Amino acid sequence: MDGEELTEQETALYDRQIRVWGADAQRRLSKSHILVSGLKGSVVEFCKNIVLAGVGSVTLNDDRVVTEELLSANFLVPSDPNVYTGKSLAELCSDSLKDFNPMVRVEVQQGELSNFGVDFFHKFDAVVISSCSLSTKRSVNEKCRKSLKRIAFYTVDCRDSCGEIFVDLQDYIYTKEAISAPWKSLPRRVSKLYLALRVIEKFEELEGRSPRETSAADLPKVQRLRKELCDAQSHDESQIPDALLERLLKGRTEFPPVCAIIGGILGQEVIKAISGKGDPLKNFFFYDAMDGKGIIEDICKP
Repeated sequence: MDGEELTEQETALYDRQIRVWGADAQRRLSKSHILVSGLKGSVVEFCKNIVLAGVGSVTLNDDRVVTEELLSANFLVPSDPNVYTGKSLAELCSDSLKDFNPMVRVEVQQGELSNFGVDFFHKFDAVVISSCSLSTKRSVNEKCRKSLKRIAFYTVDCRDSCGEIFVDLQDYIYTKEAISAPWKSLPRRVSKLYLALRVIEKFEELEGRSPRETSAADLPKVQRLRKELCDAQSHDESQIPDALLERLLKGRTEFPPVCAIIGGILGQEVIKAISGKGDPLKNFFFYDAMDGKGIIEDICKP
């Protein structure tokens, strides 16, 4: 595979990109295979970016049916509801995504992500997941690490006007190191979003909730959990403000501008990992539209 050259058609189509990062990087992109699961707005933006960049194939996994909530920031779903009948969200997005770049193969994989084995993930160079439980994130990350080749692993979450990206290029493990790092070992001015999202994530896991199946009514329970976690970690509760927790709990709907930012950053990171051009971020990226800041946090278990 590494010896295959770009075709004349690929060279002509990707001429501008080749001038930026070179033919060798474009060749690696054109031979790469990406798995994407959980087609929320930020992930849809990501899919558009990597398809336009010219990856080899994109496999979409999301068996959900279309709802008004899922339409809020998903420009790949057609406006005509008559086409929804009998089709999953992944199938609808696949039909639209193919039009962005006919040279990229777009496929659909049905099934529950956590049920796929190590051999399934071995087919991919990068795995991007969203809209799933903490346990699924752990499971998929571990399976990617068991593969005989290096698989770049990413999780992305966008709630209300906040977004998070996690990167594991096999220098970090999603739960064993980055998520289970003692809070006292964290950087002194660690992003409040990192802490708040860990509390919300833990709450969803304890309550058996799917991601974003929360509301402002859950705030009292989340506040109690925050106190328990902060007491156990000897951490100051004021670093996880009530106002931020409430915004995240109400964050069922994504803001399209935030999705565009998160999807753009994620696209750049996957392209860097595959092409070998540029240093990847390590290992979290946070964005909050309330202050317009993007923050990179390097978090690992000591």
